[in-house]
Amino acid sequence: MKTSLHTKQGILTMTLLVFFTASCVLSQAQNTEMRFENPSLVTGSNGANGSVYKFSLVNNELDALLTIVGRSSNLVAISNLDIPGQGFAKAFQPQIKYNNGNVSSATTWWIEFQIQFVVKNTLTPAPVNEFYVTGLDIDGNSGRLKEWDSFYGGTGYTLESNSLLSVSSLAGTIALPTLFGKQFLGATNDYSGIDTSATELMTTIQYKNTSSVIIRLGATTTGSVSNANRMYSVWFKNFTYNAPISTLPVKLTAFTASLNKNKVNLKWETASEINVSHFEIERSTDGANFSEAGLVFAYGNANDKANYNFTDDITAFQQPVVYYRLRSVDADGKSQLSETRIIRISKGEENSISLQTYPNPVTSELRVTVPANWQNKQTVVELFNANGQIAKRKTTNGSNQTETLNVSDLAPGFYIVRVNCEGQTAQQKIIKH
Repeated sequence: MKTSLHTKQGILTMTLLVFFTASCVLSQAQNTEMRFENPSLVTGSNGANGSVYKFSLVNNELDALLTIVGRSSNLVAISNLDIPGQGFAKAFQPQIKYNNGNVSSATTWWIEFQIQFVVKNTLTPAPVNEFYVTGLDIDGNSGRLKEWDSFYGGTGYTLESNSLLSVSSLAGTIALPTLFGKQFLGATNDYSGIDTSATELMTTIQYKNTSSVIIRLGATTTGSVSNANRMYSVWFKNFTYNAPISTLPVKLTAFTASLNKNKVNLKWETASEINVSHFEIERSTDGANFSEAGLVFAYGNANDKANYNFTDDITAFQQPVVYYRLRSVDADGKSQLSETRIIRISKGEENSISLQTYPNPVTSELRVTVPANWQNKQTVVELFNANGQIAKRKTTNGSNQTETLNVSDLAPGFYIVRVNCEGQTAQQKIIKH
């Protein structure tokens, strides 16, 4: 890994094999390397949320508009939007710092960017038929810091067979709460240089039929560090893997968990399946260490929706919270994990119309446990600030027993959580740190 000013360069690359269109096809480009150089500010203030920058002629037919969508807190700043003279000149290379580079305790921070392709010299979106984003050199530093790259809206991804990256599912961006994504978390070790042959530190994301990409670049620490001023790089080019493994060819469209007395009902739906063997239901009582709780065989190959369910008896459980996730396994043994669902056990309170919110105070993810008879029904979760204004709103058609709300982008202070279900309302006070 190459460093400068205590920075690290994580490279994201993209190859466009594309018909550029406004409403119709403009032209076709093959294996085009995109050039992100010399950005100019179009609107807003340098480094501020909502600011838009233009990268002219990223190829012969396209410009790119980059928007700073938001950040995890006001302690996160952009030291330099695009560092010249380091890494790769054709790459988008932001340097992002947290609290002026110093972290005193475990924390997570990020900035969200949207990159939109437009017809050159216009504001007309140019949908791309297919392209790939490759993240390189995703590692860490000091034994306590892990960098990560998150990509939203992709159709699949590829890793090296000996990958050192940890992959997890994400749901929701700042502007699009229903958009799903993947987070690729590096190790705490620092690997020298930015080397495209270091495929164990890389991942390639596939996109189809879109004119924009949403990414989050961030880091997570387990303790104090003094090098929280990190350099990333976004380069539009494809790469080859030595022994690639691709994501499981199954599209999970729904996964819910509800509590009925002493039994947890898990239901999930897939939109399509190719060569899928089975689903392993994994359970945890601490959210970190999971073990297999059951197995459900898949249809294997399906082009239409397929529905599954599994019931887990937790009568003997004494822990207050149980975590569930799905591991989809194909016939070749490759697997992929779903998002985690949470069940809070509150015996004797099944019929009460009250909420449980935790952690409280909260810094990033707020968990809201709804009344038992609201599960699997439509719920509307609203978060009001001290002035009575709605700060967050989430509608779920088939509510889980515990819903998760990302509040990391909210200002510290006092808030009210209110949940509505079929004319009934419950609310709870929380503190955001």
